[in-house]
Amino acid sequence: MSLKNEANTALQETRSIYKEYTSGMTRENLGREFHADSKRLKELYREAIGNEFDEATGEPITFMEKTQRLVSALSIRMNPVRRLIFGSSFALFVVHYLTETGLIHTLAMPTAFAGLVMILLIELLEKLDVKKEIDLARDIQLSLLPSPDTTEAGFQFISFANTANEVGGDYVDVIPTEKGVYYLIADVSGKGLSAALYMLRMQAMVHLMIRKWEPSPKELLLEMNEFIKSGQADKTFVTACVAFFPRNADHFLMVRAGHNAPLLYKADKDAVLDLKTTGFALGMTSTERLKVFMKESKIPMAKNDTLFFFTDGLNEARSEQGEEYGDTRLRDLIELYGSLEAKTIARKVQNSLEQFIGEEKPADDITFSVIKRV
Repeated sequence: MSLKNEANTALQETRSIYKEYTSGMTRENLGREFHADSKRLKELYREAIGNEFDEATGEPITFMEKTQRLVSALSIRMNPVRRLIFGSSFALFVVHYLTETGLIHTLAMPTAFAGLVMILLIELLEKLDVKKEIDLARDIQLSLLPSPDTTEAGFQFISFANTANEVGGDYVDVIPTEKGVYYLIADVSGKGLSAALYMLRMQAMVHLMIRKWEPSPKELLLEMNEFIKSGQADKTFVTACVAFFPRNADHFLMVRAGHNAPLLYKADKDAVLDLKTTGFALGMTSTERLKVFMKESKIPMAKNDTLFFFTDGLNEARSEQGEEYGDTRLRDLIELYGSLEAKTIARKVQNSLEQFIGEEKPADDITFSVIKRV
């Protein structure tokens, strides 16, 4: 009969719990999270206090007035039951310090703490539920992205996407049709859940229009602008680039709406061109005006030429010292590695960016694509 060393098992379980509890508690992570939490607390304080001077007298508001505003700002974010417990807990703190002896004095402090701890636990559980829903939304969003490695109509499409939050507002798509391949990259204003939901609406509309009408790149963006402008209260704007690669052709059609100008590496000249075309961001002006101002270009693309599309999260990424990655650094990379395979170029850009930002968390979504004619 074999005997189990339960003391050893208990020790392993304790170590496992300790390891799980302390996971992520590196000096860099703790410093970054402390900085983020401190920033959020300062924002909450400024929102709650507002003007620190009395409008009537022009004198600074009192400490009690500041406390009242802070408590009000915190409690208004709670539902009525939690608000009642929160207020009762503070009242019990006051009772404890106003009374010196007796049963009420003895029970007030632990009861107040119990009330605040209960609110904290409930808020944490709700936050975990929300995180699960956001993780599900992230999985759905990722499932709708194109394959990171696609070859269609003699072109290889390699894409990279990284969100600043759990979900993001950058949109990249590769849509093959009988006549050719549509490529679209866009950046919805803002980031996070609201931008991600807007991006999903756009994606559904783009696929519907392409499957039904197969519009030109310019027609596609004009319809997207009409869709964005149709919401009168909607203040969203979107920068975008659309390219169409006809099958068995030595050129592609491209239109740009306020987006970062893509880079074209010409293999025969070993040079990089900026593909700057005119066009406002979608949602910034009327469709009639955009139709006049936006230009659709027909651009030659020979074998081994390379296109590089990206969102502003790439060139505006910052290092730990606050330095910006910049257009020049990016252009030099494409000029240096443009003759290599598409996968290698994408990896070189990713490695360069990771080395540049170090442990700094990206402030914006980062998306880019390498398109090579093979």
